[in-house]
Amino acid sequence: MGNCVIKVKDLTKDYGYGRGVFNVSFEVKKGEVFGFLGPNGAGKTTTIRHLMGFSTPQEGIVEIFGKKCFVFSKEIQKNLGYLPGEIALPENMTGWEFISHMAGLRKIKDLTYTKSLLKLFKLDLGNKKLKKFALGEKRKLAIVTAFMHDPEVLILDEPTSGLDPIGQDTFIKFIESEKLRGKTILLSSHIFKEVESTCDRIAIIKAGRIVATCDMDEINNRNQKTYILGFYEAKQYKDFLNEKFNIVLKKENSLQIRVFIEDKDINLFLKTLKKYKLKYFAEEKYTLEDYFMHYYEKENDK
Repeated sequence: MGNCVIKVKDLTKDYGYGRGVFNVSFEVKKGEVFGFLGPNGAGKTTTIRHLMGFSTPQEGIVEIFGKKCFVFSKEIQKNLGYLPGEIALPENMTGWEFISHMAGLRKIKDLTYTKSLLKLFKLDLGNKKLKKFALGEKRKLAIVTAFMHDPEVLILDEPTSGLDPIGQDTFIKFIESEKLRGKTILLSSHIFKEVESTCDRIAIIKAGRIVATCDMDEINNRNQKTYILGFYEAKQYKDFLNEKFNIVLKKENSLQIRVFIEDKDINLFLKTLKKYKLKYFAEEKYTLEDYFMHYYEKENDK
């Protein structure tokens, strides 16, 4: 198995009418946070159901700890935390009854760590039934029960869905701390902020197929920058359009230009700008969302 903890190779599950997953392959190494991106219906949850051992592949291999997920699911889940995308809780239990029930299943006798998680996420269980919990409270309770046995591997499906911005920030900081502790995490999401903040690598899935994989460092430190230029004069605006740069957007009514510049051309670009009187000049940070949308648009163009 080497350094690979989660392995998905050529996973196919065809539900017909183009639905399912097709030849999906990726690996997650020990201590890595791997982002799994795509819109709803792209195949993220189907892939996760196979990793959890809920479904058996039509074709391909799905393994955790070098063991086939469907065959050894019970054994694997002893050291795995799972946060489902849709939370279904037993409505007539109280929060503490549910915690006690999960602790019993996990054979946890000391709830010190569980209580520290409740405190971290500011979840006051009180004595109310789960059916009276707000969506954000249910999500926090699901997070606590996913992490309460301190598992080595975590599979998180849309983990911050339903959390307020403070709850989302708390979760991101918590994942960063778990990463430092060497946890292996698969994080399925369509929220770019949490993926950018926590993930080492990402895969983008569309219509059941992986369409891109990359290191987050490649996005954060790419050798191409985007700049926005605003001009005072229409003549200078038009003159700049004749420069030999990669202009990707021009707005004549506001005299604004967006331009891509390769790192190797940055000195020439800055030297050229000295000829122009600019109203404003700013670098536009390239984000994961830009990468995602650019790739999706490129795929759509095909």
